[in-house]
Amino acid sequence: MLKDKYAYGCCGVFCEMCPTGIGKISELASELLKLTKGSYKWAENSVNFNFEDLRKGLEWLTKDECPTCFKIEDPWCDVLKCEKAKRLQSCLLCEEFLECPSTDYHRDRYPFVLDHYKRVREIGLEKHLEEERKKAQDGITLVDIRKW
Repeated sequence: MLKDKYAYGCCGVFCEMCPTGIGKISELASELLKLTKGSYKWAENSVNFNFEDLRKGLEWLTKDECPTCFKIEDPWCDVLKCEKAKRLQSCLLCEEFLECPSTDYHRDRYPFVLDHYKRVREIGLEKHLEEERKKAQDGITLVDIRKW
């Protein structure tokens, strides 16, 4: 089954491109926490922030992880509440994706899912996911493709 082979959300977002989802943010925060511990005492009076607060933020980020859509027990996302989505491997396979109120949030926050929907129509879900994995392996992240 695809869910075992790829990390992706039902909504059309490819989770392997997410810095939180792949653990990159936690990893980098851990490294920064380690590298800054006690190293900046000399600068604490010359900056406009508290280094202890910075370290608290980094500690929080070291524990930051995504539960992934398929592990959420009490879904907050409208997609996970959708009966059709429960039957499909991805909303990208649903004929109603472009008008579905359950995917409004995703189309707005992650407009690239519209391109994903078109691509799935052209080549199918599994080939699309293979393309997305290749992009992720090449270092492309959601930060790179998401419009802010």
